[in-house]
Amino acid sequence: MRADRTKASGARGRALRIALISGLVPLSLTLVQCGQSPNPAALAASSQANVQVVAKTNPQAAHQQIASGDSFEDRFPAPQFRERFPSASESFLQRQMSDFSPKRAVQQQPEQAPYRVASLAPQVPYQRPPRQDLTTLVSMKSSAFPYFGNNPASDAPFLNIAKGDRRGHRSYSGRVFWQDETYNDSRVLVHIPEHFDVRKPGVIVVFFHGNGATLERDVRDRQMVPKQITDSGANAVLLAPQMAVDAADSSAGKFWQPGGLKRFMEESASHLAQLTGDPNSARAFASMPIVIVGYSGGFLPTAWSLEVGGISDRVRGVVLLDAVYGEMDKFASWIESHRSGFFVSSYTHYTARRDHELMSMLRQKGIGVAEDMDGPLRPGSVVFVETGEGITHRDYVNRAWTQYPLKDVLVKMSATPALALTRVAATSPPASDR
Repeated sequence: MRADRTKASGARGRALRIALISGLVPLSLTLVQCGQSPNPAALAASSQANVQVVAKTNPQAAHQQIASGDSFEDRFPAPQFRERFPSASESFLQRQMSDFSPKRAVQQQPEQAPYRVASLAPQVPYQRPPRQDLTTLVSMKSSAFPYFGNNPASDAPFLNIAKGDRRGHRSYSGRVFWQDETYNDSRVLVHIPEHFDVRKPGVIVVFFHGNGATLERDVRDRQMVPKQITDSGANAVLLAPQMAVDAADSSAGKFWQPGGLKRFMEESASHLAQLTGDPNSARAFASMPIVIVGYSGGFLPTAWSLEVGGISDRVRGVVLLDAVYGEMDKFASWIESHRSGFFVSSYTHYTARRDHELMSMLRQKGIGVAEDMDGPLRPGSVVFVETGEGITHRDYVNRAWTQYPLKDVLVKMSATPALALTRVAATSPPASDR
């Protein structure tokens, strides 16, 4: 009996030691963390490990621990609803929103916002910032060159000279101009003033430059054709095809062909619509009135465009600047059959003889002729203006009967509603210096 009591006492001692060890191990781990917040996952794992240790050493104690519900949720219960709000004897410290705003030593005036905010009050109607003038070069298949057809004056191929693989044209003066140097530029100078409005009545100015010219050096910079159109204030755009490049040659290229001007205007309508940013405006450009301006050697493509261009009814006016070197019958025919348009020819002594001949032809047809630009341009106006000494042929586009004659024509044209041209920009009145 004494031996049995000794064995039972030893077993109870071992069980007590195991229980103490299992309780001290988690406590020592907590102290090692030095006050850090416990990791829930680690705590759960540690709790499960303790249960397993106790189960191995003392199944009865393990059964009691599990039965007591000593799980992670029981040891760390979620807060109850009643614990989240103060009781009747407690209260929260009430704060205002101003307590959270930054404190300033000196009250400053609010700065003006660099933007406009929405408002229900009446506002000034929004105005689109003005668009800048657009002047660019556009390649067009229907432009004057390259041209591989016949010369209608001789009904012979236009390119009538060959040297190896090169082909060229022998001009009336006997000089040879090569196709790859002189007749290979299909570009067109396009100018759209910033004030142009396709929704209003307008006009397309087609400018045929003279001999020895390029679009950039001469038409744009020296003769300032785009600037004259902008300064006129007229609702007008410019198309100036490159003719023979920097050469003493007046060949008309594709404008010799029947329908040449019509194809040129049809193609240009889509380009103008794209440049203005409104593809739907192509239809308006395709029916817009035309004014043809021919300077010097530009008389030839002007005359043939009136004769065989295919859209002479769209031409509201013709302006020749020291340019009647021939083709008088074509000009007289257009004037006679288009009495709703106007015709202006300004000349120096170089072309005086042919201008007088054209005036005589028209008077014989019973068409009245004016010999000054003092009056307004009206449908049916036919005007011949002789310029005196000191006016040079080279500078004629800038100074003829007045400074900037193309601008003067557009100003006078836009003052006549019957010519369907709107003045959309205010300008100073042009000088009238003969």
